[in-house]
Amino acid sequence: MRGFNLGRSPLGRGSSAGLMVGFAFDPKESENTVTITLHAQPYDTMAKGFYFDTAEDCDDKAAKLANSFGDPVEEFEIQFIDGEQIDCELAKAIDLNQVNFRDYLTCVEAWEDWQKTLIIIAIGECGYDFDPDVEPDHNGIDIYYVSSIRELAEQFVEEGLYGDIPESLQFYIDYDAIARDLSVEYSVTVIAGENLVYRAS
Repeated sequence: MRGFNLGRSPLGRGSSAGLMVGFAFDPKESENTVTITLHAQPYDTMAKGFYFDTAEDCDDKAAKLANSFGDPVEEFEIQFIDGEQIDCELAKAIDLNQVNFRDYLTCVEAWEDWQKTLIIIAIGECGYDFDPDVEPDHNGIDIYYVSSIRELAEQFVEEGLYGDIPESLQFYIDYDAIARDLSVEYSVTVIAGENLVYRAS
């Protein structure tokens, strides 16, 4: 499924470029076949932790767990052990814990990689809270799969967002100057080993 977020023109309000597609979709689409291993580490040092991959598995093992004195164990640190890099970074962004790991597992299964990327940026870069009931594209973040703001400037010019530029004049375009202007609103980040440019509206 391709996700798009309509945003403002990079030229600002009143620009002849009008609305633009704010999310430039990466052709590498997720198949949503997710395998994740988490670990519940008890805060009680007299108890041993356990690995799990579903909320039901965790509940079953936690209900049977007792420390060396036979007392039940109720509080755990939830650790990401194995899975895709994007899911590891999502776990870090939401500060995976005993309260939110169920929502995390649900979202990881339901969301595609571009949606996870939106949430990682929204929380890690823009300060939003993790809310599994809010659609990932609700926060008004535009993402571009380019390695730098200069490359984004070149893309905008190529797409005509600065108007029609005669081919004879294109060699004189100062892309670095355009990139400096864009950097006021656009930022570069790295997620799952890939450079991205984003803008939060």
